[in-house]
Amino acid sequence: MTSLRLEHIVKDYDGPGGRQPALRDISLEVADGETLAIVGPSGCGKSTLLKIVAGLEFPTHGRIYYGNIDMTDIKPQDRGVGMVFQDYALYPAMKSKGNLAYYFEHHDYTHEQMEERVRRTAELMGVDFQHLLGRFPETLSGGEQQRVAIARCIVRDPTIFLMDEPIVNLDAKRREKTRIEIKKLLRTFGVTTLYVTHDQQEAIFMGDRLAVMRAGRIEQVGSFDDLYYSPANLFVATFIGSPPLNILPAAVSEGRLHMAGQSWPLPPELAERLPPGPLRLGVRAEHWLRDQPDGLPLEISHSERIPTERIAIVHGHWLGQRVTVSLPLEQADSKSGLARLRPDWEQLLYFAADDERVLASPGPPELF
Repeated sequence: MTSLRLEHIVKDYDGPGGRQPALRDISLEVADGETLAIVGPSGCGKSTLLKIVAGLEFPTHGRIYYGNIDMTDIKPQDRGVGMVFQDYALYPAMKSKGNLAYYFEHHDYTHEQMEERVRRTAELMGVDFQHLLGRFPETLSGGEQQRVAIARCIVRDPTIFLMDEPIVNLDAKRREKTRIEIKKLLRTFGVTTLYVTHDQQEAIFMGDRLAVMRAGRIEQVGSFDDLYYSPANLFVATFIGSPPLNILPAAVSEGRLHMAGQSWPLPPELAERLPPGPLRLGVRAEHWLRDQPDGLPLEISHSERIPTERIAIVHGHWLGQRVTVSLPLEQADSKSGLARLRPDWEQLLYFAADDERVLASPGPPELF
């Protein structure tokens, strides 16, 4: 096992208009045995970053360390990396066992050593994995093919595990089951892992920490609570969380918050921290207060009931702005409290109007 460290990674490609940056000064540290989930929109550089860590591409600038060993110029076959792609990449002419054994047949291992590694891996993959070994990839379901692809990486005892959208091609039911299986395997093996996905819910479930990427940059790294309650900027705040963040234009002046011709006094601590002038408010759906003397009406357009979470998501307009409000299910049919609604000022996210950096945030709630 080993840790992973990236120092100032830059990757440029030649394009029609000259050099096109794909990765911009990325520095990361992943602890030994940690799973770091990298999440971001399509085209932000997630897969490129994985390829550079694997040695499939080389950085324009920057260094890559496995532990304290500089691996930047090492060939991919000598890095001890296990990589799982979204298309599984199994050899179609080989049965599953042949896919697992292929590496050993082309390196300096005896037949007995190969058989032992395959047997041990099959045991670790679970009691129902053994029957897959004698089947060709075309006879396997998508989930079964993905399990074989993961086993093919595990059998080599990789130093680092790289997973690039490994379950994106599965249907919803199989995706949920496979996600749980992968999580269990990562905990069992304790291999340092980079897990790339565009799905924030998948990233939250899989990662010990999350890294949010945008346009070739790492915007923020931290736990879900760090990113949800203390985002670095508006992009992170809008990317993490469901329902989506409500964003309201506002301004601060003389200790008061002004919106659409209305104003409210700010809590003293917030009034001291926020500079005067325009800003943008980030309001989570659950951070609205009902039945407030200084509240204003919510004009409801429609609502969605989510019985499994005992909440209702109400969509409407407040001060002329489209907003989403989360309510306990038992209050979903009562509109009286929504006649005097306002945000909870102390739970809001406050962003600069120009560069969208965070000015103030509540931080994670205290559990005890």
